[in-house]
Amino acid sequence: MDLKSINLADKFSRFNEHWSPRVIAEMNDYQFKLVKVQGEFVWHRHDDTDEVFIVIDGELTLRFRDGEVLLRPGEMYVVPKGVEHQPVAERECRMMLVEPRGVVNTGDAGGGLTAKNDVWV
Repeated sequence: MDLKSINLADKFSRFNEHWSPRVIAEMNDYQFKLVKVQGEFVWHRHDDTDEVFIVIDGELTLRFRDGEVLLRPGEMYVVPKGVEHQPVAERECRMMLVEPRGVVNTGDAGGGLTAKNDVWV
C-alpha cells in the first residue's frame, strides 16, 4: 500500500497534450484519469458504460443532441451509457474522468483523437 497522496496539480504539470487522458489511480476496475481539453471533441457514445466528467479548472460544455450542460470548476456530470455526446472547451479545461479500465476515449466514433489506453502519469 502506498501511503503518499496524489497531487492533481503535480500530475497535470507532467503532460501538455489535449484530449489524451492520463491514469492517476485505480479503484477496483475503474480508473481515475486526468485530461486537458480544448476545442471540440468528436460526437461519440459509450454503449457499455456511464462516463463521469469532473471539472477541476476551466469550463466544459457537454453537448447532447437535445441540449447541453455547462460544467464549471467543482462541478460534475454523469453521461449515461449509450448517450451520444460531444465535449467542448473554448479555452483549456482540466478535468478528471472516472470510467472502467479499457474505455476508449472516442467511444464508437474512433478517429484521429483516439488516445492510447492505460497511460499513467
